[in-house]
Amino acid sequence: MRQLTVQLEERSYPILIGSGLLAQAPQFFEQYGLTKKSPLLIITDANVAPKYLSTLEQTLSTAGFTVVSAVVPAGETSKSLSVYQDMMTAAIEGKLDRSSAIIALGGGVVGDLAGFVAATYMRGIKFVQVPTTILAHDSSVGGKVAVNHPLAKNMIGAFHQPELVLYDVDTLQSLPPRDVSAGLSEMLKHGLIRDEAFAHWCEEHAEKLLALDPEALGYGLERGCGIKAEIVSRDERENGERALLNLGHTIGHAIEAIAGYGEFLHGEAISIGMAGSALLGEKLGAPAGLYDDTVRMLRALRLPVTLPSHLGTDALMEAMMHDKKFREGHMVFIIPDRIGAARIVKDVPVSAVIEVIELLKKGD
Repeated sequence: MRQLTVQLEERSYPILIGSGLLAQAPQFFEQYGLTKKSPLLIITDANVAPKYLSTLEQTLSTAGFTVVSAVVPAGETSKSLSVYQDMMTAAIEGKLDRSSAIIALGGGVVGDLAGFVAATYMRGIKFVQVPTTILAHDSSVGGKVAVNHPLAKNMIGAFHQPELVLYDVDTLQSLPPRDVSAGLSEMLKHGLIRDEAFAHWCEEHAEKLLALDPEALGYGLERGCGIKAEIVSRDERENGERALLNLGHTIGHAIEAIAGYGEFLHGEAISIGMAGSALLGEKLGAPAGLYDDTVRMLRALRLPVTLPSHLGTDALMEAMMHDKKFREGHMVFIIPDRIGAARIVKDVPVSAVIEVIELLKKGD
């Protein structure tokens, strides 16, 4: 088992990565402060529930925990206020109290939704992230939880750290190939912003990662989680450095909003956004070749790097204006200076962004 720690003083918590960890969930839950005296609510989705829900329920019940469960539709549409209300109803009907905990069993959508429920139920109760996707190695770490508004992604949310992240890599073996690639997008992102050697490692080991090779996947998840944990430990509430983790997200979130949270998986939209950020980087003074290198790495992981023409430039720009990173009339982007180093640019010219969007549509 691989173990990391997110260092946040009294709110520090472990990230446990390994095989067979779901079967050991009761001992880890007790070790990190969950009580058997109050009910637990497992929130999962319709794709994950048939695979792992009954096993986790039985394992916890056998160990003496009281467990109730709620299953939401799979997909980004479950990060909504209406589904959030349904989960609050499940928590109330399940008689959860201030000593209870929410268990997020699933990918990033489930983690964000369940975490926001935990952050707001009785003004905040404990929760545990049990990710079942590669993409969730990013979203399960750091305590950013949220639901979407029809006009903007993650606009309604909170910072609420989990008690632990329990990452059973056995659950990744059932992922469809497209979901594997989408998850690896965020893994590569960590290398692009902070660790050039790791970014090149992701490219060099792309086939092993895509084939879910246990050794390659274990190292990739550990290093990806480690980079995020280091950044979150220094800037929990995104007052500075943590914003670097949003590389590709300004354009990516706009793509998701315009395409209706369905045409693209999150990691696919972020991949296109990272290609766009590299283009912006070159326009703002980064060395030539940054875009080509970034695109090559993304393509090695079988990720998209171009925008479909039917996504209107005006609509994408409007969506970016609603993004949380749009401040005081200026466009804020995370811009790479080179592979492995990025910076926050708070006054990106609108004309440059429009030009990049048009180039992304052409694939140039």
